[in-house]
Amino acid sequence: MGERDSATAVIRPATIDDAASIARLHATSWRETYGRFVDDPDTNAWFDVDRRVSVWSSNLEDQTFTTVVAIAEAGMIGFAAAQTTAEERAAVRPEELSMLYVLEHAHGTGQALLDAVLGQRPASLWIAADNPRAHSFYRRNGFIADGAISSFGPIGTTVRLVR
Repeated sequence: MGERDSATAVIRPATIDDAASIARLHATSWRETYGRFVDDPDTNAWFDVDRRVSVWSSNLEDQTFTTVVAIAEAGMIGFAAAQTTAEERAAVRPEELSMLYVLEHAHGTGQALLDAVLGQRPASLWIAADNPRAHSFYRRNGFIADGAISSFGPIGTTVRLVR
């Protein structure tokens, strides 16, 4: 696996049948990226696959997001989800990149997922303040911090990026 999988991945719209695979990938990528923020990812609800399966089943059924997945020979290696920004009057951009997760061994797939779900359109996203690799990726794609700060789950500080 690795760069070869990233180069040969097929990017396609997610279907309801992808819910369990997205949930497993979501939990695994959270563990890889954010596991260091908690004492024990094995007992922390944010890393629970079963919880995520039901959430993803609902998300895909309700079309909460525009969701795309990256499929390689070994299976799903990434996904991205975007949505119209909910608070129209308070929105800083018309769309939000809600999620972009790629398994650590296939990080090169992130660009294809971002391009497929958002293209070059203006958008916002929230990112862990302590995630230099992701900050670099989004900077290369024209996103900059706008000064807004929040937190999410086990992530103590998140920052909003916009383009």
